[in-house]
Amino acid sequence: MQGPNLQGAISAIPYRAALAGGWIDQPFVSKLNPTPPGCMVTVALVPNVPFMDRAGMATGTRRVARRIWGEAFPTGRPREELVRELYAEENRHLTDPSGSQDMVGLIYPGVNRLDFDFTHEGGYFPRNVQTNTDPDVARWVEKVLHVVTIGPRPPGYNPLGEKHLSADVVSELGQTGRRCFDAIVSKDLVALGQSMNDCMRCWATMMPGIIRHPTITADLAGILHAYQLRYPGAMYSGCGGGYLYVVSDEPVPGAFQIKVRLDD
Repeated sequence: MQGPNLQGAISAIPYRAALAGGWIDQPFVSKLNPTPPGCMVTVALVPNVPFMDRAGMATGTRRVARRIWGEAFPTGRPREELVRELYAEENRHLTDPSGSQDMVGLIYPGVNRLDFDFTHEGGYFPRNVQTNTDPDVARWVEKVLHVVTIGPRPPGYNPLGEKHLSADVVSELGQTGRRCFDAIVSKDLVALGQSMNDCMRCWATMMPGIIRHPTITADLAGILHAYQLRYPGAMYSGCGGGYLYVVSDEPVPGAFQIKVRLDD
């Protein structure tokens, strides 16, 4: 049975899921990478679920896109051009610019590997975007990626207070994204789960505030550990919680599933 068509209520502008490798799009991270490029994965999502704000689903970037373009992306323009326009608009008045993976993740269809190299435009934009829009791959992602609602980032939350960045952890972070993309394209459940678990380990090492912070009341580390023990892999949609992505070829109680957007 099909669910309701919510695009009239929440617009046709897509959402995006960010999987392994996240944070490599930030220049303060990528500049430490001794083995560039570092990679991360985004998945374009059909807007059939009204995702929470402050939950790692690029809802802030999506609002900017709706403000400048209306209810759909402009047609007939290169994706890279749209990414740069949206990036410039969102970061126009910010002292700490956001990473460009939000913009790429919204605008590019399918499953994408974003390759970041600090020597390329200071690491602000990917050197390369590899896009996979194979319907079989998309259907596989829809089958094995389960989404558990945890809760939005709390007021006053900032994960950047404590940093332990090193060449080793940044190099490993960038490799988790490469392994994640390869696992998805080859439909390897175990490898996908491992890439996500490895990414969470990198996050916890380089910025502990991603899952442990005075403003966070939920036991994010405990929840993550429980799901990683039970299933091949799990990771949070962003800093401070949001949603938990669980990799499984069987149903996950309380979870819902996404639909991958394959068209422009």
